[in-house]
Amino acid sequence: MLKLIYAACTMIACATGSWAQTLDRIKETGQLRLGFRTDAPPLSYLDGDGRPAGYTPVICSQVAQGLANGLQMSDMQVTFVPVTAENRFDKIVSGEVDLHCGAATITLRRLADVGFSIPVYVDGAAAMLPKGASQNMGDLSGQKIAVRGGTTTEEALKNTLQSANIDAEVVAVEQHPQGVQSLLDGDVQAYFADQSLLLGLKASMDSNDNLNVMDRLLTIEKQGLGMARGDADFKLAVDSILSEMYAIGLMGKIFKENMPGARQGAALEALYLIAPIIE
Repeated sequence: MLKLIYAACTMIACATGSWAQTLDRIKETGQLRLGFRTDAPPLSYLDGDGRPAGYTPVICSQVAQGLANGLQMSDMQVTFVPVTAENRFDKIVSGEVDLHCGAATITLRRLADVGFSIPVYVDGAAAMLPKGASQNMGDLSGQKIAVRGGTTTEEALKNTLQSANIDAEVVAVEQHPQGVQSLLDGDVQAYFADQSLLLGLKASMDSNDNLNVMDRLLTIEKQGLGMARGDADFKLAVDSILSEMYAIGLMGKIFKENMPGARQGAALEALYLIAPIIE
C-alpha cells in the first residue's frame, strides 16, 4: 500500500501548481463525497447493516485513501451519498457528488455532461432465463421479454432485436427485482440487464436453481468512476491511484473478494494491461 500512497502523493503534487476545482473543494471543505448505487449488486449496494458495499465502493475507499494522503489530509471526511440510476449524473453536475462509485457505463452521450476515470470494470448486457431454456436469441421471437427502462441495456436490447429481425415484445420495468419476479411468474421469458447485476440477483435469491444467466454478452461496456467534466487535475489524481492499484494487484484482489460467482473474462483482464503506467 505504501507504493500506492507515494504514487498518489507524487501525481497530485505534480498535477498543477494550484488546486483545481474538485481537489480545491475537497481541500477547503475537508470532505470527499462519494456517490454510490444502493441497488446494483454486486457492483454497488447496501449490505445487511445498511452500509455501502460492493466492488466499486471498495475501489473508491482505496481511491479516497490515496487522495487523502496526496492532499496531506489526515482528517479528511469521506461521505457516501446514495444515488439512483436517474439522478447519479445530475448530482455530479450539481457538485453534490465528487466521485460516482456505482455501475456506470462510459458513453459518448454521457461524456457530454460528466467525466470518467479510466475503466474499472467491463460488463455487458445479458439475459436471465429459466433453467433449460435456449440461449439462442432467435428463439425469443414471438416471446415477451423484460428490461429495466431508461438504461443502456434497454437501448442495446432493442437495437439487437431490430438488427437480427427478432420480433419480441419488450416490457420495461422500474426495478430489477420486478423483472426477475416477472420471469419467475412466467409473465416474461427472459430478463435482460448487465451480466454482473444478473449474477448478483441470482446469488441473492434463496432458491436460484430454476434460473440461469446467459454466458453470451450482447454488448461490451466499459465502466468508470464518474466525476466532473473537464477537471483534468482531479481525473489525473484518480487515474494515477487506479493505475497503481492495477499494477500492485489490488484491483484483482478487490474483484475476487467482492464478485462471488464471477470470474474475470478476457475484456476485464485486458484492463490490467492497458492501465496507464506511472513513472
